Amino acid sequence: MSLSLKTLTPTSFFILFLLFPLTVTSSIQDLLQGQGLPAGLFPDNVKSYKLDPDGRLEVHLETPCMAKFDGRVHFDRVVRANLSYGGLVGLEGLSQEELFLWLPVKGIIVNDPSSGLILFDIGVAHKQLSLSLFEDPPVCKPQEVLVEKVGRKKKEFQDQR
Repeated sequence: MSLSLKTLTPTSFFILFLLFPLTVTSSIQDLLQGQGLPAGLFPDNVKSYKLDPDGRLEVHLETPCMAKFDGRVHFDRVVRANLSYGGLVGLEGLSQEELFLWLPVKGIIVNDPSSGLILFDIGVAHKQLSLSLFEDPPVCKPQEVLVEKVGRKKKEFQDQR
């Protein structure tokens, strides 16, 4: 028995639609921009992401890594947040260096895109940054590369003494 589109009634089409939901694959950048956020909030090594119907976003990176916006930030292998229009709240897996301390980023909000500002909630304070810093995904380097570079600089300094 072959099935053609001509033999599908509206009811059977609806049932098929429920059984086989359409999946739209788009990049994390497209998703963020569709929610009023800049495309470059997540690094260039995003492997996959999942968005639940309730807005819970889970982003999987290839490896934990460090990147730079206006200062250094650390991304865990998995970053989670509640996504709504103009904001990522309840963030887990992202921290930012402030005055030699690593503080968890709890939220990222764009209240008014025309202001050109984005707000980072780091718990003890709110930090306003230029949206232009987040136009493109940052290059994210694995922690091992950064440790190796820091170790090399220490050795070079010792050699110069």
